Amino acid sequence: MSEITPDVVTHLAQLARIALTPDEIQTLTGELGAIVDNVAKVSEVATPDVPATSHPIPLSNVFRADVPGVTLTTEEALAGAPEHDGSRFIVSAILGEEQ
Repeated sequence: MSEITPDVVTHLAQLARIALTPDEIQTLTGELGAIVDNVAKVSEVATPDVPATSHPIPLSNVFRADVPGVTLTTEEALAGAPEHDGSRFIVSAILGEEQ
């Protein structure tokens, strides 16, 4: 059984400056106790010959290669724009001068 008691939960809540009701203290006592017990079980099987891992299967980069492709020309990009100056989009200001 874990060493988490209502007094420990109350102390931790005070350190974290969290106000807990008596019902919350009881609930957290059980939940934190279960967490401590499960960590203890994992620690029992984590022997020095078992390498530590952050993920159960090896991960590799899943991003595609950054290869330039066919892009729009300036004229094609501006073709559907409601306003442009020939080389840039024109966008109305949305903030006042005081911003």
